[in-house]
Amino acid sequence: MKYYIIAGEASGDLHGSNLIRQIKLKDNLATFKCWGGDNMQAAAGTLHQHYRDLNFMGFVEVVKNLRTILNFLTNCKEDLLKEKPDALILIDYPGFNLRIAEFAADNNIPVYYYISPQVWAWNSSRVKKIKKLVKKMLVILPFEKAFYEQYDMDVDFVGHPLIDALENWKTNPSFKSENGLDHRPIVALLPGSRKQEIRKMLPLMLSQVQQFPEHQFVVAGAASIDEEFYWRLISNPDVRLVPNQTYDLLNSSQAALVTSGTATLETALFNVPQVVLYKGNPISYQIGKRLVHVKYISLVNLILDRASLIELIQGDCNAEEINTELRSVIFSQSKRNRMKDDYRDLRVALGGPGASERAADVIFRDLMGV
Repeated sequence: MKYYIIAGEASGDLHGSNLIRQIKLKDNLATFKCWGGDNMQAAAGTLHQHYRDLNFMGFVEVVKNLRTILNFLTNCKEDLLKEKPDALILIDYPGFNLRIAEFAADNNIPVYYYISPQVWAWNSSRVKKIKKLVKKMLVILPFEKAFYEQYDMDVDFVGHPLIDALENWKTNPSFKSENGLDHRPIVALLPGSRKQEIRKMLPLMLSQVQQFPEHQFVVAGAASIDEEFYWRLISNPDVRLVPNQTYDLLNSSQAALVTSGTATLETALFNVPQVVLYKGNPISYQIGKRLVHVKYISLVNLILDRASLIELIQGDCNAEEINTELRSVIFSQSKRNRMKDDYRDLRVALGGPGASERAADVIFRDLMGV
């Protein structure tokens, strides 16, 4: 069968690649057309569009790049009609993917949504529309199944694919020596995967370097961002950059400063105490604040439904507050122990390994009418 898969960011690319591999094990005639990144290209053998060209976040940023986004939407629709896939699999990225879902449904292309858009956070009224467009919803957060079921949607909780990613990951025993890291404890800096958020968050994170001379600060570089971009922001010879080695970095770190997103979950699954940071365009933030209805911004806190991690948001996200909280997660053993206890609860809530296999099974069996 022919599968058309769309992911618009780094985490979606990772999970999409694992899904592709699992589909191949079930469907030996499977072919793929993808919008994603390097991981999906390696798994599928083809890539129509790289997510780095689609990566716009925030209301103001989307408006500024509206013409580009509309061109991509047109291109995607034309390609869908050309390919006529047996299944369109959408991975998160709702601003783009929900528009494509509507087009696909109008053209009788079955739509499967893997990794739900966070409509439970920002616009639950859109669920009724999604129900008309999506044949089956595959969710990865435990509370999402009950949310969709109250709207009588066909939904499966498959578990979180990050568990799979960690199960498949193999540590590099030479990580420190290969990257020029010394004996000092490491503070990992995870500023995000989009240039606009890195540009805003990394300088704030780097404001702490001089305050912790007994530690070394190491930036996790995203695969889709060139190293020169980071070095223009770093400008400090004592700071290290490790491109595309986030898991090895987290595996070696004592603490982390993390931009809100999937990275908070990855950091937790590596048992690293962290401080969550978020600072966006002021206009985008004020608009979003009025539309989003959740108690927390980090996935860890949302899943646990309690304030396990400190979240420094917008005005609170400043050098002084970051310093206070970073000192706490480094030097307070009781706080570190509490956070790690919460991480154990998190793993239980996320379910065991096999999310990618379960998702592939749900899609393939549905296509086969089993």
